[in-house]
Amino acid sequence: MDTQNISPPGVEIASDPQLIWEECLSRIRNDVSTLSFKTWFQPIMPVRVSGPELTVEVPSQFFYDWVEEHYNSLMKKTITAVLGDEGKLYYSIARDERLHSAITQPAVTELPSSAPRVTRAPFSPHVPFRADNLPILQSNLNPRYTFDNFIKGDSNQLARAAAMAVANNPGGTSFNPLVIYGGTGLGKTHLMHALGNYALLTGKARRAVYVSSEKFTVDFVEAIQADKVNEFSLYYRSMDLLIVDDIQFFTGKEKTQDNFFHTFNALYQLGKQIVLSSDVPPKELKGLDERLISRFQCGLTADIQAPDLETRIAILRKKSEENSLDLPQDVIEFIAANVTSNIRELEGCLISLLARASLESREIGVDLAKDVLRVVVNEVRSPVTIEQIQKVVCDYFDIPQDLLRAKTRKQEVVTARQVAMYLAKELTNSSLKTIGLHFGGRDHSTVIHAYQAVEDQMKTNTLYKQNIENLRRRIDLNC
Repeated sequence: MDTQNISPPGVEIASDPQLIWEECLSRIRNDVSTLSFKTWFQPIMPVRVSGPELTVEVPSQFFYDWVEEHYNSLMKKTITAVLGDEGKLYYSIARDERLHSAITQPAVTELPSSAPRVTRAPFSPHVPFRADNLPILQSNLNPRYTFDNFIKGDSNQLARAAAMAVANNPGGTSFNPLVIYGGTGLGKTHLMHALGNYALLTGKARRAVYVSSEKFTVDFVEAIQADKVNEFSLYYRSMDLLIVDDIQFFTGKEKTQDNFFHTFNALYQLGKQIVLSSDVPPKELKGLDERLISRFQCGLTADIQAPDLETRIAILRKKSEENSLDLPQDVIEFIAANVTSNIRELEGCLISLLARASLESREIGVDLAKDVLRVVVNEVRSPVTIEQIQKVVCDYFDIPQDLLRAKTRKQEVVTARQVAMYLAKELTNSSLKTIGLHFGGRDHSTVIHAYQAVEDQMKTNTLYKQNIENLRRRIDLNC
């Protein structure tokens, strides 16, 4: 191939992936908007070149899926123009190298699934099933879920700490079984996959499997039909680490419950680790055998709650970084303030925001975020900030704002400060520590004291209570 038209004088571009990709970018820049170019092409990094084949690295599976779906023809045209008719482009999806090396996918082949595919039952009727002849294990663990990309916050601190302890010593702690419960989309599944991945990576567990309660039930029914119940039971009882998601769906399935009860007992007696998840604590599970509930309660039960504002902001930042997005801070805070129920909705909003920005060639800002969030939440409003509360309170008490952060103990300032702290705790999702920092770096105990002082005054002083309500209304009007 003649490379003279695409390479600087004296540079053999055909052997330099960086120069090849720079030439590709110079061509792509003319065919897409500036926003799309910055979002979808600048983050791509050249990896290697082999003859007419160029391999580039993209930040994530979602990134790869999007580029292949929306820019496949453009990529083919560009590679052909730069590397000739034989030119081919391959993608390397950036993943946790500690779990496995990066995988490559041809740009012209079927898109990879976002999660590992299960192509066979956990046992094969064609393989003699003996303890010394176990079939190849498919752990069903998603390598993208790790402890490193699980955002820790007050809402999940206990569950994450327990999962880390179990991952470091499966079956060797008193957290057996470990039951993680909480609402949908809060990170239970992520945490369970992270636990399994870590245990396998570090060699703490030799055989580990993740399975949903639904998959366990389907496999059990198939085992009955194939007269392979013994093989089915032996498979699961051969595990060092058994992870079962959504155990609430065992309700009403008596034979499945009976089999799982005996599997649980066998693993427990052998000192093997069992990790379970549910949407409610074990004692609130209806339609489950009392024997199972009793077993589930003999270890540690840890809950995951809806993330607070700081955690939601951290999650959005992390997701933005994973997808090589430079998301403005005001947009992050706006989404975090309006999407409060679960992490899955946060991720969905981020993807929708990115899609709308690219397809409509709009800058990512609060106005676009409002449009996106209108389909997620019923009412979209700008979040109340501590600074706004301070301004309204200071205007009301007719004092300078800087006095709220000063060390003065003048009564009128102390009163205004306590009221502002009270309203900050009531009207924002900020932590006590964050509120204290906005008032001259005061300790969280000061915020607690201020809150209680205002509460006590409101109980005994009707006029004082009316003043607080007036301030609430003023803040609503100003935000």
